[in-house]
Amino acid sequence: MIYSMTGFGKSDFKLKNKSFVIEIKTLNSKQTDMYFRLPALMQEMEIELRSIVSDILLRGKINVNISTADNTEIENYKIDTAVLNNYYEQIKGIINNKENVLNALLTLPNAVTSSQETLTDNDKKVVKEALKSACAEVMKFRLKEGKVLKEDLEKRIENITVAKADIEKLAPIRIEKIRAKIKDSLNSLKADVSYNEDRFEQELIYYIEKLDVTEEFVRLDAHTKHFLEEISNATVAKGKKLNFISQEIGREINTIGSKANDADIQKDVVQMKDELEKIKEQVNNIL
Repeated sequence: MIYSMTGFGKSDFKLKNKSFVIEIKTLNSKQTDMYFRLPALMQEMEIELRSIVSDILLRGKINVNISTADNTEIENYKIDTAVLNNYYEQIKGIINNKENVLNALLTLPNAVTSSQETLTDNDKKVVKEALKSACAEVMKFRLKEGKVLKEDLEKRIENITVAKADIEKLAPIRIEKIRAKIKDSLNSLKADVSYNEDRFEQELIYYIEKLDVTEEFVRLDAHTKHFLEEISNATVAKGKKLNFISQEIGREINTIGSKANDADIQKDVVQMKDELEKIKEQVNNIL
């Protein structure tokens, strides 16, 4: 089971005789980056809301937008006549044109105040439940995207396994090629050059052992098996772990490539590296 970090969720609720909409969009990110856009009425709840989102969505670049259906704030505006009269008394003697006096006065500090409604505990509960509902929709979206990622990753791992099997067939042939090439090189030397056959075989065995990739095959099998097990288990957040495993797969592929010393094997190594790069790109978008 895999969850993508890309997701979208939406929910709506009613509060203070107003309709509200919650929209959450998520993208991939190494850390948890949350951006909230809230009505002034709900600003006091931001810390609580962030905690809810973090607990459910875990990781990613997360944009949360809560707005009224008609994009208006719930505010009651009141003209403070005492402040307005005070301003007027101070400026009436210096103003000749009185046509725009009122408009000017209303723009001065504290001339017009707004008194927002406050949220009750029940109001806050309504907001939280709606947010949880939106987060649940995001996780459904992520799971759907994750199924596509899982299928692709399994295919890539299978391709690496097929290429590795081909290398296993080519490896013994490569050894015989190396042995024959070294002997041909010795035989092409001048006739007066001699060498100890036993010593030659010993050195040849030592050289061939350095090119042996059996251990790399064993470790590569273990890592690919571990990778497949991880993408199938019930753990929700596994992107970082899969990234670590893919790095280990890469180390074994690189070692096989450095020991290859054979054009046909190198083709398979290049194929495995290409598949691994595609795996890494996909893993970056896994929760």
